[in-house]
Amino acid sequence: MFQEGIKFERKYKEDRPVLAICYDFDKTLTPDDMQAQGYIQSVGYDVQGFWDKTNEMARQQDVDSNLAYMYMMMKEAEGNFVFNRKALNEYGSKVKLYPGVDTWFERIKQYGVEKGVIVEHYIISSGLQEMIEGTSVAVAGAFEKIYGSSFMYNDRGVAIWPAQAVNFTNKTQFLFRISKGVLDVNDDGVNDHFEPDEIRVPFRNIVYIGDSLTDIPCMKLVNSYGGHSVGVYDAVKQNKDRVRQMLKDDRIKYFAPADYREGTELDVLIKAIVDSTVATEKLCNIHYRSEKDAKDNK
Repeated sequence: MFQEGIKFERKYKEDRPVLAICYDFDKTLTPDDMQAQGYIQSVGYDVQGFWDKTNEMARQQDVDSNLAYMYMMMKEAEGNFVFNRKALNEYGSKVKLYPGVDTWFERIKQYGVEKGVIVEHYIISSGLQEMIEGTSVAVAGAFEKIYGSSFMYNDRGVAIWPAQAVNFTNKTQFLFRISKGVLDVNDDGVNDHFEPDEIRVPFRNIVYIGDSLTDIPCMKLVNSYGGHSVGVYDAVKQNKDRVRQMLKDDRIKYFAPADYREGTELDVLIKAIVDSTVATEKLCNIHYRSEKDAKDNK
């Protein structure tokens, strides 16, 4: 892709370690799919019927399942409401969040400040970016960047075409963008070479929190480079079978209830990861200095 002359905003290595916590959204930060919390009902479907129709279309037409649901959302909105960003933001504002999510992001950031660690929060979701942007936590500025499926809009602001379709395999590209500080989806600088001591967020300082099989590629990638992958499950339903299997299959390192309140299992776990980041980065910096000395004195 020709990009000469285009200037993209990038992030660079800080004087303190950066811990990037990356979240799936549906059933990770909220108990149900975002579309099932108002949108599907507004176009006259029951939730299961909508997904059944979407999945059947995906199979018959050999369409990516994310593109299929985005098409269905546009199509079924016709005659019901104007399918624009404002409407999607409003549906997002009604999404119910798990306990403690509303205060979680700032609390963990502040804990990082106390420990000398910059904590940043990112969303990597197959759900709709516009709906996530409408949630109370996104409006409050919780996220450094939201990566999700999204729409293009015409000159009247109406959605006309997919801009991004994020599925379980292409989710992994965003981890590399976060690691290198190359956050814009059109910036091909993500392919540039970085020396290990130049990487803004080494994979060892990436946490990925998710709930299902669609998160496995990201979890596996984070694990393989020394990072931290966490499976969460609904604390009310106590549906641990999936996360137990994910741990057995070496997809995740830890699991905990999706309860984000202070003092919970998840809170204690993430704070322990922040604590470990401090010691790990001290050791890595000593290693890099030793390595440089060895190279300079051959």
